[in-house]
Amino acid sequence: MSQQYPQGQQGWGPQQPQWGGPPQQEPKKSGAGKAIGLGCLGVVGLLVVVGVIGAVASGGDDDGDRASSKPATTVSEPAAAAPKEEAPVAEAPKGAEGDVKITGCEVSDATGWPKAEVLITNRSSKTSNYIVSVEFVDGSGKRLADALAASNNVAAGQEVEEDAQSLDKVDGKVECRVTKVTRYAS
Repeated sequence: MSQQYPQGQQGWGPQQPQWGGPPQQEPKKSGAGKAIGLGCLGVVGLLVVVGVIGAVASGGDDDGDRASSKPATTVSEPAAAAPKEEAPVAEAPKGAEGDVKITGCEVSDATGWPKAEVLITNRSSKTSNYIVSVEFVDGSGKRLADALAASNNVAAGQEVEEDAQSLDKVDGKVECRVTKVTRYAS
């Protein structure tokens, strides 16, 4: 007995597609959604940065005090085993600069990096954040390095000790000066 096949088909040859023809290719993605998403993320990030800068610049403290016009100073020699020198006793300035006092100033023998020890006393009526700028100068007043000390959420009347450490190598004797104090309500 012979087997009969429909026309055009012999045995196990190629078969015709059964449902709707050959598979269709997926359209290529343009990446527009990713670009829009990243753009939105960038805008949000920029707004956060601008907001932080605005908060720091605007202050918001009840006294509205800012930077000192006359810097507080302390002289220091390289730190061998010498005791730390106290800042000269003088009348404390008013406002935010009156909240900060340099209690020690030294240059590390090991690294040559200058460091100022800063005492912050919150004399305002609100819990506040502080940013203290310190410069290190030689005997002639030439600026050799600078550093920052910061403390957040300092309660009214609270004292906090912070270090302003520079990573610039300095040789010899230095004087530490507070150049700017920024205080704003937490």
